[in-house]
Amino acid sequence: MTKDEMMTIKKLAEYLKIAEKTAYCFAAEGKVPGFKVGSAWRFRKSEIDR
Repeated sequence: MTKDEMMTIKKLAEYLKIAEKTAYCFAAEGKVPGFKVGSAWRFRKSEIDR
């Protein structure tokens, strides 16, 4: 995984060792930095690590 790798909800959940549903909630509530591409969430690994 590279520093600026983009992650999907599934990859984020695996990386943080949380359920996908929890990852969706965190994203929607702004608890993790991310953005939407259409209807899909994307996250930069470097921002998650911060």
